[in-house]
Amino acid sequence: MDLDTILPVLWALVIVFGVVVYVLADGFDLGIGILYPFAGDEAERDRMMNSVAPVWDGNETWLVLGGAGLLAAFPLVYSVVLPAFYLPLVAMLLALVFRGVAFEFRFRSTTRKHLWSAAFFLGSLVAGFCQGIVLGGFVRGVPVEDGVFGGGSFDWLEPFPLFVGLALVAGYGLLGAGWTILKTEGALQARARRWSALLLPVVLLAMAAVSLWMPITDEAVALRWFSWPNIAFLWPVPVAVLAVALLHALALARRSEWLPHLSAAGLFLLGFFGLGISLWPYAIPREVDIWAAAAPPETQGFALIGFVVLMPLILGYGVWSYWVFRGKVRDEGYH
Repeated sequence: MDLDTILPVLWALVIVFGVVVYVLADGFDLGIGILYPFAGDEAERDRMMNSVAPVWDGNETWLVLGGAGLLAAFPLVYSVVLPAFYLPLVAMLLALVFRGVAFEFRFRSTTRKHLWSAAFFLGSLVAGFCQGIVLGGFVRGVPVEDGVFGGGSFDWLEPFPLFVGLALVAGYGLLGAGWTILKTEGALQARARRWSALLLPVVLLAMAAVSLWMPITDEAVALRWFSWPNIAFLWPVPVAVLAVALLHALALARRSEWLPHLSAAGLFLLGFFGLGISLWPYAIPREVDIWAAAAPPETQGFALIGFVVLMPLILGYGVWSYWVFRGKVRDEGYH
């Protein structure tokens, strides 16, 4: 195998890794914001926000990594996908900025804290919903004509992307509830267990709906999952989803503190794995594969060197931040 074959595969794995880490890391702090209105009072919201304050901006590093990696390694995908989703992507970025402003101002406000809490909630909700729209629209497919986007500005405004947007909001809420269970105690932790118990069946139903919707509307996905002998190798994936969901429910019943968050992350990982099975090896589903979309091997090789240098630093910073701020959050800070 030559570099023309190997490098696009390596870069596809790098970008998928960055996206998955972003979703798992920034997903729980977006979930904190989505769950904000359901906290008991501003003191509980203070603890929820304090639980993510040391790590939330570092979590968004992975979003930058994914976008920069896509531009460097698969410029065709970058040039097609961005015009296809300009409106939800701009809305997402504005929501993330708005959310960041609300995060900082809420700490300093005394008379309008409730307004900044509402702003934090809206920024988190819109960002998560728009990310789901982009994911759903990408999975559904983006028309390509002569190497450029061949659709319209509102092609994403269809039932499937909108449904995936709502599903991702519920999934982020599940991650946020798991994080709140892990980082808090007392009445807030008990409340988070109830949130998690309510969101688990919603997320499962959403995953089931997407898993059925895709093969029904895409013959290639149906053949990938249900033709022989593929089905003999792939049936453990939905079984694993059910097993992880059962583990999550048992963890809540047994009042575990770590397992609800880990099992929620496990559901996301299995969902990504299922999408990978459905879409591989396409960089733009059913239009362009990763080899056709790849930058020249010289560009990919040079960029990969930078990635190899930077990745240990990013991972080290992230792990160190989580380690330093481990423990429970109380009114007076971390313990």
